[in-house]
Amino acid sequence: MEEINEVGMARGLTNYGDRAFALYLRRSFIKSMGYSGDILKKPVVGIASSPSGFNNCHRAMPELVDAVKRGVLAAGALPIDFPTISLGEVFLNPTSLMFRNLMSMDVEEMVRAQPMDSVVMIGGCDKTVPAQLMGAASADVPAIQLVTGPMMTGRHKGERLGACTDCRRFWGNFRAGKIEREEIDVVESRLATTAGTCAVMGTASTMACIAEALGMSLPGSAAIPAVHADRLRAAEASGTLAARMALGQVPVVRPSDVITPKSVENALRVLLALGGSTNAIIHLTAVAGRLNIPISLARLNELSDTTPVLVNLKPTGDNYMEDFYAAGGMSALLRELKPLLHLDTVSVTGETLGERLDAEADSWIDSKIVRPASDPIEPVGGLVALFGSLAPRGAILKRSAADKNLFEKEGRVVLFTSLEDLSARIDDPDLDVTADDILVLQNAGPTSRSGMPEAGYLPIPKKLAQAGVKDMVRISDARMSGTAFGTIVLHVAPEAAAGGPLALVQNGDRIRLSVKHRSLDLLVDEAELARRRLVLPSTLPHIPRGYAKLYQDHVLQADAGCDFDFLRAAAQPQDQARGA
Repeated sequence: MEEINEVGMARGLTNYGDRAFALYLRRSFIKSMGYSGDILKKPVVGIASSPSGFNNCHRAMPELVDAVKRGVLAAGALPIDFPTISLGEVFLNPTSLMFRNLMSMDVEEMVRAQPMDSVVMIGGCDKTVPAQLMGAASADVPAIQLVTGPMMTGRHKGERLGACTDCRRFWGNFRAGKIEREEIDVVESRLATTAGTCAVMGTASTMACIAEALGMSLPGSAAIPAVHADRLRAAEASGTLAARMALGQVPVVRPSDVITPKSVENALRVLLALGGSTNAIIHLTAVAGRLNIPISLARLNELSDTTPVLVNLKPTGDNYMEDFYAAGGMSALLRELKPLLHLDTVSVTGETLGERLDAEADSWIDSKIVRPASDPIEPVGGLVALFGSLAPRGAILKRSAADKNLFEKEGRVVLFTSLEDLSARIDDPDLDVTADDILVLQNAGPTSRSGMPEAGYLPIPKKLAQAGVKDMVRISDARMSGTAFGTIVLHVAPEAAAGGPLALVQNGDRIRLSVKHRSLDLLVDEAELARRRLVLPSTLPHIPRGYAKLYQDHVLQADAGCDFDFLRAAAQPQDQARGA
């Protein structure tokens, strides 16, 4: 009986009680696909791809898969691509976040169950990259993240447009009556004109940069535009490296070697310096949680106070991802942040961050796009966590995209109890609201019927928008797109549907926000709150079956990354408590 070396097709054999028969059977079936006996002896590089007709961000996926295969074959291994769930951000109901954990399970189980010695994961749209990183961290097979890359910008009346910061600006102007239906229809066709993810520093671009900061992607690959030839070269290089790991030609680097407390802190620094998406806090917390690495929102504040915003991109600045790439991309940003980073972290290439930055020391930087640390866009980080009687376990504000005049604010609550209530009343001309009020949305968190959508970007009431009001304080347990802007407090934890203090807020209450003191307080005395709690109705929906029930029963709060309790690496009671 031949000795079975567990490489390539001999890995993870189907269990028939006879391993030699299992290998014989596997080879016989795969030969029906035209493989030769010699090539089936080679190590296998899996390619987790996620194309879909419901995911415009992944339109160029077939080209990327072909380029990865080219790199794998040239290095001497066997590439085999396989599909996973694809999450197109704007095509999913009720929200893509609900399905991120499902995709992560798909990635984890298919990587673990199928015979592969390493894997290249290709994704781009907002939830796909975190899902792939979560799955890879749990499976812990040598893995390389390859992102699809951002779109190029479009043009309208001499102005560059990029989804989706500009789409929100134009829509705001349309709601305010500043532009007509004819023009908004034209703009609709010019916002997203190529393959790729949003052209600004939204969630997709932020997560691409975080993947590189963690060390899970090839150096310099995060910001390459989707339609640029360099994107295909990065795909080929990713395939080559994955093959060389599978062949034992370079050290085998697993996700658990790369994603460490130090690399996670580097990623947080990068997030803050980018003025990146608030969603990235949830996603990075979920990825780190798969390896039992906690992320403290108090520590986030410490890092934010010592990390300047350096990247001049929308929605925080003026430019687009194609400009960031031309300016030096992540390599430029990491060099500017070098004194603040842990330089002994290791990437999938096997080199340390310090070695990488030393090798790139003389590379060019466009200081108009990636500002020097001595001349930042903002002296402190883009995100800040708030705590107080309204958010005992924290809330998030993207201060780099907010109105500083609203950072210290006390106001009267104008309450919306659900997304349906918001939709029905926000533009009512009789709505009792002024620019000094605070808009509050309840029941839009992770266990609510809506599943924590990107609804935290509450629209300015129409009558105020028409009067010229551009920003107000808005508070919710929802999320918002990384492309959005405004003085918006998100991820209030615990959420209203789980009985958090947000559920006790009533119309006409007063709330005090203080960015200076990192506080968010409901100005209602404890006796009154206790009385309200006694009569608080449950808003949890009854979900009898299916994935939605699994999600509602097991999803954690925002401060634990909205992962499933049973998928985290180890129980962490403080992080995983689900109630108020």
